Amino acid sequence: MANLGRFALQRVFLSGRRHLICTPVNTLRNIGKNPETTFFARCTSTSTNTNAVSEEEHHSIIKDTEKPKGEPTKHEFQAETRMLLDIVARSLYSDKEVFVRELISNASDALEKFRYLTVSDDEARKNLREPNRVLEIHISTDKQARTLTIQDTGIGMSKDELIANLGVIARSGSKAFIEQLKSKELTSDSSNNIIGQFGVGFYSVFMVADKVDVYTRSSMEDQGYKWSSDGTGSYEIQDAEGVQCGTKIVLHLKTDCREFSDDTTVENVINKYSNFIGSPIYLNGKKANIVQPVWLSDPKSVTVQQHNEFYRFISGSYDVPRYILHYKTDVPLSIHALLYFPEGKPGLFEMSREVESGVALYTRKVLIKNKTDNILPKWLRFVKGVVDSEDIPLNLSRELLQNSALIRKLRDVLTNRVVKFLLDQLNKKPEEYEKFYADYGLFIKEGIITNPIQSEKEDCAKLLLFESSHKKQGEKVSLNEYIERAKDSRTIFYLAAPSRSLAEASPYYESLKSKQQEVLFCYEPYDELVLMQLQQFKGYKLVSVEKDMRDDKAANDLSNLGEDSLKRSEVNELSDWLKNKLSGRAVEVNATTRLENHPCVVTVEEMAAARHFIRTQSHQLSEDRRYAILQPKFEINPRHPIIKKLHKLMTSDPHLAELLANQLFANSMVGAGLVEDPRVLLTSMNALLTKALEKH
Repeated sequence: MANLGRFALQRVFLSGRRHLICTPVNTLRNIGKNPETTFFARCTSTSTNTNAVSEEEHHSIIKDTEKPKGEPTKHEFQAETRMLLDIVARSLYSDKEVFVRELISNASDALEKFRYLTVSDDEARKNLREPNRVLEIHISTDKQARTLTIQDTGIGMSKDELIANLGVIARSGSKAFIEQLKSKELTSDSSNNIIGQFGVGFYSVFMVADKVDVYTRSSMEDQGYKWSSDGTGSYEIQDAEGVQCGTKIVLHLKTDCREFSDDTTVENVINKYSNFIGSPIYLNGKKANIVQPVWLSDPKSVTVQQHNEFYRFISGSYDVPRYILHYKTDVPLSIHALLYFPEGKPGLFEMSREVESGVALYTRKVLIKNKTDNILPKWLRFVKGVVDSEDIPLNLSRELLQNSALIRKLRDVLTNRVVKFLLDQLNKKPEEYEKFYADYGLFIKEGIITNPIQSEKEDCAKLLLFESSHKKQGEKVSLNEYIERAKDSRTIFYLAAPSRSLAEASPYYESLKSKQQEVLFCYEPYDELVLMQLQQFKGYKLVSVEKDMRDDKAANDLSNLGEDSLKRSEVNELSDWLKNKLSGRAVEVNATTRLENHPCVVTVEEMAAARHFIRTQSHQLSEDRRYAILQPKFEINPRHPIIKKLHKLMTSDPHLAELLANQLFANSMVGAGLVEDPRVLLTSMNALLTKALEKH
């Protein structure tokens, strides 16, 4: 079972590439040196302001109008704050590029706060400056000056707020704003869109900048301010003229971080993390976030073309999705999920378990992790898509998930929903599901093998398909269908064989066939391992027909053998003789009444595990050691002509009898699938033929 398969999935969000889509598709362009192309189009802004500027135009609000005046006042960070600042700037984030995400998230929060005040707080609205201004985020880069500037038209800050929010690390203005609304029992869509939680994101700028200037003016005041710091332990604040409402941050980049003064680099980061921010983002005058968060749309309103294009965007592939699961729930967690099941067959690379998940995790439209392995089980790594949840608590850097119990709950909810969705496809469109199962069934089997929880195994097992002895060749049935036809016995029988013809001709199947007992046929190498691992399904035991034969004590009752059979005394003589001749190989020799057309069979305790052992490990062991591990029982049919002839040869021609006994045992081992290479039988077979032909 350790080698049950290694599976995988392509990357979803490819850092450093432009992935742009929309409806309709207007242009197909190459991306830099990468030969991949992506769908590029134009989307409307989510802003409802009718004064929004067309993205075809060059539009920027960033201007050098700010002029500090008077003497700055110097403020010292507290000792604990200086230490935390050093941690944030140097250790908290694994990738420097996330500072762009943090600044955009902060700017988005400032816009949402302003939007809330304009629509929800009549008293505050009376004091607002420029209440009808367009809400947007602007970013500019300057390679020569080695600067990056981000400016928003949001709520801005007063002097006291500037000191409180930027002078005290880990104090979140956004969090305080939300708590204030809750205390007043006020809620709105704008407050629900606020991202900030911890008050440390701003300080990520010191990973890349040796100096940061902040110009801000509160939407309630006419006075602007400048905040400046090099991140080493102090900051300065002074009055400033010509400051627009909102906040403008100027980063003076370190020499080794000059790449963030390049517009292509910044655009890639925006595309990666902040494409779905609710307000428009302009980079050097051109709109950067033109992809819409399709997963937040009403599922009924999203067209097939939009799904196809969004799927290509998140998967980096060129096919179309086979299935689409657009899912929203508020209980037990707030979840918006858009999951795609690929149309194409998985390649060898995609089968590897080492490949990361294809599902990205968002919170309020901001990318948290683009390959989130722990929100879907490993066996569902072929699924691609987006999960957005407001309930997921994050660590300070938003890069690691906390509260494992909640994450497990999210994982359980999503997994159950995926299984239910696939079960619906099986029931409603079985022919299409069979094609999906032919391509991706191995992943489902992996889910059963690797899951320690029986109830979850059984949920996955609902999706399994097999041929049945009660159906025509090529027709598949599920375990649920088998149970619907089951008689009194609460047992599901299965038989592993390479093909239908070999299954129906199997000596193990003879007895059940005569009883018209339904048997599932397992053609794939790991099917029987899966069913062995599953053990039971809805209270029905899963039993291989080989094990059923081995455990059937009634089959060893020789009281009614019939006239065409060896006598009981002859059976005992032959059994003792065979046990002696097969010493070191067969642990027992018994007669059975379950065989009709076959002279003998071999049974072992767990045939599936034994066959897996033969395929994967037996070549490392000696023959004696292999038989010691397998512990095969040799069961003979006392009514078969060959067995009756063998009894006579015991005394008339002991040499020929021994050759025949060895060959029968070897044939049975091959029939049971317990011989790694059947060609080893040729030598013994030729010896038997030579001896047999000496009489002629």
